[in-house]
Amino acid sequence: MNTLKSKDGTTIAFDEQGDGPALILVDGAMSTRASGSKPELAKLLAQHFTVYSYDCRGWGDSANTEPYAVEREIEDIDALIDEAGGSAFVYGHSSGGCLALDATVQLGDKVKKLAMYEAPYNDDPEAQKAWGEYLENLTEALASGRRGDAVALFMAYVGMPAAQIEGMRHAPFWGGMEAIAPTLAYDHAGIMGKDGSIPTERAARVHVPTLVINGGDGAPFMLETAKTLSTAIPVAKLSTLHGQTHDVHPEALAPVLVEFFAG
Repeated sequence: MNTLKSKDGTTIAFDEQGDGPALILVDGAMSTRASGSKPELAKLLAQHFTVYSYDCRGWGDSANTEPYAVEREIEDIDALIDEAGGSAFVYGHSSGGCLALDATVQLGDKVKKLAMYEAPYNDDPEAQKAWGEYLENLTEALASGRRGDAVALFMAYVGMPAAQIEGMRHAPFWGGMEAIAPTLAYDHAGIMGKDGSIPTERAARVHVPTLVINGGDGAPFMLETAKTLSTAIPVAKLSTLHGQTHDVHPEALAPVLVEFFAG
């Protein structure tokens, strides 16, 4: 594990592996650099790039500094790019794609290319109403110190059955999830905004080659969001990975990213 200091002094933990052009991986909600399929994706990409996989502030081995602001998260990515030599490719998954988009707008030519997988914006009015209710309940749970309830709210929002959530509350890893529960507010109220709508005006300010990816077996709104983003971003193309869901398999994703970033 390596660490660096962000602009505000926060310690950010990251792993570096591989050789070649720098590629920074940005996680989605409730993820760390060591969770899920991230290590396998980093390993596959490291055959072609120098891969920087990091813990966002408040997650994993990275520290946290209050008060939160999206700008601080962008400064963390900026610090990683400086660590990588001053420019890098950036890939973001889920809400990590939303943060990667914001960082690309702010950091200009320091980001050479951008790829996003299923950034979960949604322009459907009913979905936005549900999003607002979720944020209200999440804010209340975190304010009252009910971190376990905050995690459960997120899991229920993404469609996990109540019985499965209850079972997870008794699992050994639940304490670790409670520890990073406050970052849900960072990802959702902070990065995605109060209504979760597609930021087409901001997307139009992305002036680097961009690949917008969705899973063919994922939620239908993800395809509509991907289409809208790929239209709003001036130099973008859309790629649908058939047979994939939001939890995309590294073996399916890595070749697509390699072709795009190395092309």
